[in-house]
Amino acid sequence: MLNISLIVVFLLLGIFFQRFKIVPPNTSKYLNNYLIYVVLPALALRYLPKIDLNPELLLPVASAWIGFGLSWLIFGTLGKIYNWGNSVTGCLVITAGLANTSFVGIPIIQALYGEEAVQIALLIDQAGSFIIVSSVAVIVASIYSVEKKRKRDISRKILTFPPFIFFLIAIGLNVFEVEIGANIDFILQLITITLTPVALTSVGLQVKMDFDAFRSKFLWYGLGYKLVLIPFVILILFKYVFQMQGLIFQVSVMEAAMAPMITGSIIAITHDLEPKLASLLVGIGIPLSFLTLGIWYFIVA
Repeated sequence: MLNISLIVVFLLLGIFFQRFKIVPPNTSKYLNNYLIYVVLPALALRYLPKIDLNPELLLPVASAWIGFGLSWLIFGTLGKIYNWGNSVTGCLVITAGLANTSFVGIPIIQALYGEEAVQIALLIDQAGSFIIVSSVAVIVASIYSVEKKRKRDISRKILTFPPFIFFLIAIGLNVFEVEIGANIDFILQLITITLTPVALTSVGLQVKMDFDAFRSKFLWYGLGYKLVLIPFVILILFKYVFQMQGLIFQVSVMEAAMAPMITGSIIAITHDLEPKLASLLVGIGIPLSFLTLGIWYFIVA
């Protein structure tokens, strides 16, 4: 209960800082860089070498790919049928198809299920969400963008991204059964402790509420998919088709139920795919997800 309370406290703290302009406007950018380049690598090194790798863990990773693939199928099809236009369709595919499995997801999973669950959440984030947002999402954005972007070296972008590099290092340590020394582990622990306060404060600084936008049907299409439909699909698929249960099942559903990913919205915005809608899906989706996540938590318990 204390961990859940801290999540709410730091989220509200970030909103408070933003509302009264207590910190510089680019503070969230610096906090995000710290999370990406310091905390996520530390998390990988601390947790992944200890995880018991088995084929069953491929399913949680697959949940992120299923979420994005189904988003592309549904919104891509509806966009053509109802003539939404490429801008709206591309925005919904990308923003609703990617879950915030790191900045919001990992702190919540840690608070609800403990450190063992963080290992599973990290696999979903690094081998699922991160690779998708760095590769497939960029391709989708280029397809739906009015102004076609020049081809990028996507594989180079992935392989030179620090969290992914440390993800590979951590998996290597696991495979070769190399243990991290106590002193290094203590330093990693100190770094990972900062995840929840920094991540949720950063999210609070970036939340933008626009109550007039509540009338947008596309906003509710995207949030309905992200917060309700895709976690329901993962629940049915994993529980009744793959016969999964326990922690892996719970974390898979909960990560699928996370709000839209901030990075995904940034990709949509930079490709001029309905920037306001992309911002709203994140700005409204994150606060609303605290309610829907509570419901999903009791459903999968």
